[in-house]
Order: sequence, then C-alpha cells, then structure tokens
Amino acid sequence: MKIIPRYCFYTVLYLCFIGIVSPLQGQDLIVQPPNWWQGMQNSSLQLLVHGNAIGKSEVSLLDPDNLKVQIVSVEQAESLNYLFINLDLSQLTQAGQVVFQFDFGGRRPSWSYTFEFKDRQQNGADFVGFDQSDVIYLITPDRFASGDSSNDLIESMAEAKLDRSAEGGRHGGDIQGIINHLDYLNDLGVTAIWPSPLLVNDMESYSYHGYAITDYYTVDPRFGDLDKYIELADAMRKRGMKLILDGIVNHCGIRHWWMQDKPFSDWVNNPGDYVWTNHRRTTHVDPYASEVDKDRNVSGWFDRSMPDLNQRNPYMATYLIQNSIWWVETLGLGGIRQDTYPYPFPEFLSDWTCAIMNEYPNFNIVGEEWSYNPLIVAQWQTGKADQLGSCLKTVMDFPGQGNIIQALNDTLGWNLGFHKVYEGLANDFVYANPQDLMVFLDNHDMDRVYTQLNESLDLTKMALTYLATIRGIPQMYYGTEILMSNKGYSGNHGVIRTDFPGGFPGDQVSAKDKIGLTAEQKEMQDFTKSLLNWRKEQTTIHHGKLMHFAPMDGVYVYFRYTDAHKIMVVFNKGDEEVNLDLANYKELLNSHRAIKYFDNSDWSIAPSSLNAPPGATIYEFK
Repeated sequence: MKIIPRYCFYTVLYLCFIGIVSPLQGQDLIVQPPNWWQGMQNSSLQLLVHGNAIGKSEVSLLDPDNLKVQIVSVEQAESLNYLFINLDLSQLTQAGQVVFQFDFGGRRPSWSYTFEFKDRQQNGADFVGFDQSDVIYLITPDRFASGDSSNDLIESMAEAKLDRSAEGGRHGGDIQGIINHLDYLNDLGVTAIWPSPLLVNDMESYSYHGYAITDYYTVDPRFGDLDKYIELADAMRKRGMKLILDGIVNHCGIRHWWMQDKPFSDWVNNPGDYVWTNHRRTTHVDPYASEVDKDRNVSGWFDRSMPDLNQRNPYMATYLIQNSIWWVETLGLGGIRQDTYPYPFPEFLSDWTCAIMNEYPNFNIVGEEWSYNPLIVAQWQTGKADQLGSCLKTVMDFPGQGNIIQALNDTLGWNLGFHKVYEGLANDFVYANPQDLMVFLDNHDMDRVYTQLNESLDLTKMALTYLATIRGIPQMYYGTEILMSNKGYSGNHGVIRTDFPGGFPGDQVSAKDKIGLTAEQKEMQDFTKSLLNWRKEQTTIHHGKLMHFAPMDGVYVYFRYTDAHKIMVVFNKGDEEVNLDLANYKELLNSHRAIKYFDNSDWSIAPSSLNAPPGATIYEFK
C-alpha cells in the first residue's frame, strides 16, 4: 500500500476547501431529466444540474451531431451546487447527443456531460389513455408477487431486509412478479394495471408502499430497474393492456437526496419547522374559507416523513411537469393516477394537467379527491363551468363507492337499500362528464370490499356486477376476485395490503394456479372472469347511455343502452324471486326476447313480466 505523506494530504484538503481542487468528478453530476426526445410539442426544456459548486462554472454546449439545440439561459440557484439550464429545442429534428461543458476557470478541471435526445416511439396523439372500455386492476407491488429473489436484499437501502411477518415491513414483491402474472390478469379480463409507486423509496421504515419518493427518476432497486419497468410496459402492450403510473407531485420522502442540499430555501413548504396539513380540501371552493386554512391545506406536510413540495417555486413546478412527461414517454404509459390531488396548489395542478394533456391529447389522468360529497369532487373535473381550472379528465367516484357499499349493507326502506345508489346517481348533474368517473368498491387505503360487505359472497358478486355495468371506468383492487379480506383488522393498511396468495415462494395457496382456494373463492374467481371478459366486448356498457328506475321492494333496475342495443341490470336484495312488471320499462323495451347472462339462456319472456332471482342478473334484449 502506498503511503501519502501527511503534508500532501493536508494540502489536498486545503485546496478542496478553497475550491481549487474538487473532491468530486464529472461522473458525480446529477442531470434531470437524464434524456429527452425530439419531436415534442413543447420546444422548451429545463435541466436541473446538481454537482459540487457547479454554480461557479461557466456552461457551454458542444453540438457534434448538429442538433441545433440552443442554450437560452443558465440560471443559478441559492445553493451553489445547482444550475438550471433552459434549452430551445425548436430546431431539433433528429435524435443525437449534445455535450455540456462546465468550466471552472482553471480553478479545477472542467466537467462534461453527454445528454441524449432520442427518437420518439410514437406521436403524442397515439398515447391512448384508459377509458370506459377498460377494467383497471390496482396492485400494491411489494405485496403482490415476487419474481426475482436477487433484489430481496439491497444492502445500500435504509430498509434492506424482508420481513413478511411485519404488517408494515417489506415482503418482497417486485416488477418481475407482476410480469409473471400478466397472463393470469389478462385471462381474468383486466385491461389496465395501476401499480402503486415503483420509484425509489429509500426510507427507514414503511418503504414498501412507495409514496415517499426519494428520487423521481429512479426505480426502486428492490422492485427492479428501469429496464425491468420498460419490460413490464412492453409486455402489457403486447397483450393490449395499459400501464398506469401512480404519481405524487404533492410531497417527497424526507430522505430524498435534495433534502440535504435544497436548491432554494422555498423548495419545500415549511422547511424549518414541520407543519401538518389540516386536510381541509373544501377550502378550495368554500366561499367563507380563511386564507390561513387555505394555505395550511396546500402547504402543510402530509406526514412528518413527507416534505410538502412547493409548486409555487417555478423551478419545482417545471421539474414535476417534465418528470411526468418523461415517464409517459419512457414507458408509453396509458394513464396517470395522481395521489392526494387536492393538496398541491390549484394553479400548479392546472399547469401540470394541461401540459400533459396538450402533449398527449388522447391520454388520461385521474385525480384522487377523497370526498363523499359530489359537489367537492366535481369541481376538479375539466369541462365544468366553475371548475378549478385543471385539465383533469377523470376523478375518483368516492361518493359512488360509499353509496353502493351502504346500499348493499342496509336493510330495506324508503331511504335505505338501493335508494342510496338511486339518489346518488341523480347527483351526476354536478359533473361535467360523469361517464369519465373512476368507479370502485375499495382500494389500498380502505377495508377490502369483501370485508366491508361482512364477508358475504352474494353481496360481493352484486357489488362487482354494479362495478362492471354502471357508468364510468371501473377499478378493482387485487385479490377481490378471490375474496381477500382484512376481517378483524379494520383500517390496518398492512393487512389491507396483504400478500397475494401464490405470489411468493413457499405459498401453499395460489390464486394464479387455482391451488388451495376454497369453494367460495373459486366461485368468485370464475364469476369475476366471466363478468369482466363479457364486459370487455360490450360497447353498450362502455359508451351507452344510462337510465335507472326507482327501487321498489328491494329491487333496483337500470339499463345501459344505445338505439340498437339494450342491457338490463336487475338487483334483487331479497331472498325470493321477484316478478317484474315489464310495463314499467316500456319506454326502453320494444322486444321481449332476452339473453340472460351468464348461462346464455335464450328467454322468450311473457309479454308482461320477468322473474328476477335474488342477487344481480344481467339481460340483453334483442
């Protein structure tokens, strides 16, 4: 081993201190986004550059491929370790590379960084987002399936080890596990998958859920890498399935690399003292709301471990917008689900959604507004005259979720039972486009639907029939098809997000392979497969109109229809078959010949009546 004289060691330390010799080299630069594309509608690009004292450098651009990329400006941050480079791409017509040169005026060696512009795989208009023809399957990746044991232990991560016995610990699911289940999901009738975030969450605990991102451009190595994420997207495309990104623009993880060296003092809200959000999302529309309450909602932290991003800072806003576009382009996404939608600043949400939809006019974004008041939810959807200014096409139908669960659990009565659904749907007039609502029965933040319905197979079948036939875009949670439950652990997220049977080594029960399932689980799985695959072909369900009839004696009826086709859905909460007088539905029925699903029996119905069995029944009228 070569010994360095002590005086030389201290000389180097001194030169590093005064900035003549840098302890870092060019490879320690962080440039985000790491690449871009030619042919984008927006011809501007802003690069965030982070490196030791990079703010002291002079920036020049070498253009060996003659891409005609121009530097418009180089802007310094408060921290000398950042620069923001604004580029003009208006003359960029081909793929290639440019080289950024960072010159420190002889005080230390220059740095260089090669930046790539790629060819786009498809035009922006060809990115088709999820819509009413889809069935979306929500997955918590860590709890779904493990397909690669090599990423089970990543020593460099703050939470490195697996512990499947810990409700809040990592269980080892990964991207390869999802890939291994694609055929199962495709056969089930699923057409789109929404995995909760797959980006790096280098947090010390509860990192499994993914909602405390520590680098917006890096896949969590415990799930895989960028190539594996792209492989998932490609494998889904081959099966005609769409991949939805779970995005978070409201907050990051406290261990995000920039939290140790923020470019600006206002990069996050309340940086010096943790202030919790008041969750008063109504302040966006409340005519009497105080400014202090409004600000506390949007600038307070969602959690002590999740710093609140300040989208009023223009550099932060641009960073988040470009990051979302980068992922759409990189993965060929079929949509974005935006977490905690009402918590960022509304003006930013408008800029963010509109930038994405302008680049991808046939795309779709759904925002999470967890409110059971449709007046609040409706304010975020684009097209409403007095809406909050965003280009958000889809919102989550929390009001509808609450109504169908209560309707199925309630006893009969004038204001109970299916009257909750009937009156709830009557509120659709407040939405600009109710057919674009995302409808669901449960998700990763609430008790599983089977648990909510007191573990009743019959009621769960009725709920899924409603989900598959009502207006909107249906989303189901993984494991609903095999009656996964969190009974006895109401509200416990670790149990709600429990492991998918058969997804992990040593599992004795496998949903995918139909091993060890109970008779009821098999029945529900077969029912789900029949229902979803039937729905896949029903354009009347996707795009038809809705007409419903006031519930009577525990029976609720609605039609999905076009001029040429009519589908009748009958819900009977009673224990006995009910005779329906078809004269009540004569404004839609001009034929009494029907197909009853799913036994495909051809019914020549008596001219005046139809016998509806208990549960949910679907009829197609010819």
